Amino acid sequence: MTETPAGKRNWLSRLIHRPPVVPVVRLQGVIAADQRPGRLNIATVEPLLAKAFGMKSAPAVAIVINSPGGSPVQSRLISKRIRDLANEHNKPVLVFVEDAAASGGYFIAVAGDEIFVDPSSIVGSIGVIMATFGFVGALDKLGIERRVHTAGRNKSTLDPFLPEKAEDVERIKRFELDIHEVFIDHVKAGRQGRLKADDDTLFTGEWWTGLRGIELGLADAIGDLHATLRQRFGPDVVLKTIAPKRPFFALPRLGFSAQGMVDDIAISLEDRAWWARLGL
Repeated sequence: MTETPAGKRNWLSRLIHRPPVVPVVRLQGVIAADQRPGRLNIATVEPLLAKAFGMKSAPAVAIVINSPGGSPVQSRLISKRIRDLANEHNKPVLVFVEDAAASGGYFIAVAGDEIFVDPSSIVGSIGVIMATFGFVGALDKLGIERRVHTAGRNKSTLDPFLPEKAEDVERIKRFELDIHEVFIDHVKAGRQGRLKADDDTLFTGEWWTGLRGIELGLADAIGDLHATLRQRFGPDVVLKTIAPKRPFFALPRLGFSAQGMVDDIAISLEDRAWWARLGL
């Protein structure tokens, strides 16, 4: 039996059909400039973003965020880079929030054209925090003499071994307000026309569940990565995770290092403190 021309075309189209491929960049961890595993910064994230947006046939770029926040500078650099690449390659950015996109994590999320959340995700925390400790009198009790020499009358601001000064607190508040204003402007620009509450509600530093975030206009819809992309681009869509390359000759760290152990513990405690602020 001879195959009809229409049958040949259908067979050929099935043969050459390629399912859409969506690159997925996962941003998980505390945002900080130091180049350590589990930290997010422009130096480690930019190569992943460049590779994802460089996939010419991709209909969109998906970014998964799971971060309690961190450095305002690194947050802004990452967010800006996402937006610059999206405009350069004319690709929509779909952001998916897992446990949290809080503070700097939300700053990055705003770079997306759409933000999807889980009902119990944490979003928001649009504010600035600076925390330290005070050990005034501690050295005297231990019989330790501390010697500090500075040039510049404000060089010892936030010295934990000196009494807190009113002028230092005022200067820190101005510093925080400047950064907060950058954050607010960024959210208003990125979520223009979608915010559904006033400034006194949105920008107090409070955080909300994903459901409440949608009501406030901080997010767009409930949705997880796989289901949303299948619905958007078809059931045969392929998700391609863009991850850092592991050096071919990388060797595991062997032996015992007291300093290495102390560093690992310090990093773990610091990260734990960031997540604990959100009850996670």
